[in-house]
Amino acid sequence: MLMKFTKMHGLGNDFVVIDAVTQNVRVTASMARRLADRHLGIGCDQVLVVEPPSDKTLDFDYKIFNSDGGEVEQCGNGARCLARFIRDRNLSGKNTIQVKTMNRIISLTINKDKLVSVDMGIPALEPSDVPIVESTKLTTYAININNEQFDISAISMGNPHAVLFVDNVESAPVSKIGQELQSHAQFPKQVNVGFAQVMNRQHLKLRVYERGAGETRACGTGACAAAVAAIQQDLADSPLRIALTGGDLQINWPGEGLPLIMTGPAVTSYHGRIKI
Repeated sequence: MLMKFTKMHGLGNDFVVIDAVTQNVRVTASMARRLADRHLGIGCDQVLVVEPPSDKTLDFDYKIFNSDGGEVEQCGNGARCLARFIRDRNLSGKNTIQVKTMNRIISLTINKDKLVSVDMGIPALEPSDVPIVESTKLTTYAININNEQFDISAISMGNPHAVLFVDNVESAPVSKIGQELQSHAQFPKQVNVGFAQVMNRQHLKLRVYERGAGETRACGTGACAAAVAAIQQDLADSPLRIALTGGDLQINWPGEGLPLIMTGPAVTSYHGRIKI
């Protein structure tokens, strides 16, 4: 069987997007690994699947697989690409659609300037919601790695994030410390690790080491988490411009207990078919 797919990216964070609404396909972990393989498959950071809604009050279900085949809860750059894909494939004519991820419902809106805004929901800050093994909710938590202490913020945007602020994001040990923190025992579901530099009160630079993918050119939920961490620590104000390796995202978060809006581009690279 030949399966249609679309290759897309959000600021260089790249995806294989699959329509499981009009195609009779079921994406498994092994299939996702094969599709994501940059040498033997198509190549991507994540595989995104749009499916018929499991709840009639919603528009679609949205599944996300990392390049290692693991299914994850959320992907902000992917959500923007999903909205563009749904519009371009005429799966819905709505300007705003409601989609269900593994653990939450998010709202996607295509703006007149063709940028996509995503209502990412309310950032979760309780330790049990991230999850991080801590008994008390704090703004920062001390994590020890090889006898060195790192003070991190722990935030869930539907997926777990650790954010640490550095003096220079370009020289930050993203791969080494990111890998250590990603699988640290205090994060029972592992964690995405953001390294943020404050440029001014409305501008951060950010690099992110993602679970199951390593460092990517952009991470939408990582940008959201970094903005939340900076605002919580009184290092920045909303709205914030987050500069990632692949480009900029705009984050608007009024404060604790309120939903966060992420806005940025979504680009189609090409369409194809692959034998499955």
